[in-house]
Amino acid sequence: MTPETALEELEAQANPARAEEMRAYHKADRRYLGLTNPQIATLAQSWRAALDVEGRVALAGGLWQSDIFEARVAAAKLLTQARLRPDDQTAWALIASWTADFDSWAIADHASMAAQKRLVADPTRLDEVEDWVASDHLWTRRAALVSTLPWTKQNNPKPEELAARDRILGWAATMVPDHRWFIQKSIGWWLRDLSKHDADRTRAFIAAHGEAMKPFAVKEALRLLKKAEGAG
Repeated sequence: MTPETALEELEAQANPARAEEMRAYHKADRRYLGLTNPQIATLAQSWRAALDVEGRVALAGGLWQSDIFEARVAAAKLLTQARLRPDDQTAWALIASWTADFDSWAIADHASMAAQKRLVADPTRLDEVEDWVASDHLWTRRAALVSTLPWTKQNNPKPEELAARDRILGWAATMVPDHRWFIQKSIGWWLRDLSKHDADRTRAFIAAHGEAMKPFAVKEALRLLKKAEGAG
């Protein structure tokens, strides 16, 4: 399976009318084919099954370089897998290299899902993600939080998971003064997901930083807590 062959399979399912709608919606200047997410997922799953890790990484890299919307989504899906054998640095290094190319939430979020799997597999990679927090690039900063969402979800976190959770909350705190919508949204999203498993840390963060956050981000962070309180 080569990138050229994979692109031919994507193009075979192109829907020009839907492609124009997608271009207008995503507002990023690139080629769109008009495929649905399930169509992309089905193709990516078949390619993944036919390739070893080295082949998946090579195919993902080639698809990403095409700069076609569906190809970049497929590239991310190729590497969105809990276990890679071997899970050496090649897949992670490729995913991390993509952050500089992020220019829309859809592509960034698909790639961040792949990043989540590789970070959970090897949490020492958080050291590299910490560098993203200081980036001037909107999407790289945002990816630092979206890629670390798994640390919001542990019901019975181990000490090292709690330490990572507090570390990432520290990153979020440094991002609070950045009032760009997508940054504030990512802070609210991280805290909202955390609130389902660690209400105390969520409330403590808002108590310390809520006045400096955009109101919509505070509302998002506390949405599930307020809903639970209302139900009680």
